Amino acid sequence: MHPVFLTLLFLLILKTGSTYDAMDKQTDEKTLKYLALGDSYTIGEGVGEEERYPVLLIESLKGFDIHLSEIQVIARTGWTTDELSEAIDKAELSKPWELVTLLIGVNNQYRGRTPESYRPEFVALLERAIDFAGGRKDRLIVLSIPDWGVTPFAEGRDREKIASETDAYNAINREESERAGVLWLDVTTISREAALNPELLAVDGLHPSGLMYRYWVKDLLPLAFRILNKTNQKSE
Repeated sequence: MHPVFLTLLFLLILKTGSTYDAMDKQTDEKTLKYLALGDSYTIGEGVGEEERYPVLLIESLKGFDIHLSEIQVIARTGWTTDELSEAIDKAELSKPWELVTLLIGVNNQYRGRTPESYRPEFVALLERAIDFAGGRKDRLIVLSIPDWGVTPFAEGRDREKIASETDAYNAINREESERAGVLWLDVTTISREAALNPELLAVDGLHPSGLMYRYWVKDLLPLAFRILNKTNQKSE
């Protein structure tokens, strides 16, 4: 075969291979979607959009060459479990999502609801979140409820009672998360460090600052990476 022809053929193969690699990467990026469900802690009350923990997580994942093509946040300050569920109904979300996070319950506690009433509503949200993940339990991460009782906003309130009730709520969401076979992440311990470090709080003296959210993401990142990297490998 003529040497010139061989050279052209070799270059064509290289170009074709590169094209397919680029197409594969684009396909992977299009299929990686993140759904964040929650309340003020997920929407990032008191901080800029770029400091919300879901946004910080996405930016951190880019450093590991994992790019999410879509993020949808279903969250609002003040929402309880039932209000989040109603909002999900109205959102008419597509599925599946390759990563789902769920953080909910602080407003149930704040409004004086009992942990016992929280359990069935949280379980129902767990089931819905797993469904959004395409039935894949290994794609859902539940975050614990922060302790707002350590914040200046709680001045004059029974801080020990708030802490005790927060622990009771978290015992339930951890128990039910483990029973469902999904990942559970403790951010409550970090939230309590705000009692001695005001830099961990937003200017409203109640919600986490961007610094605290970065601490959350430091622990959240390995879990999300494991989920999404596994998804990437299966799509190759």
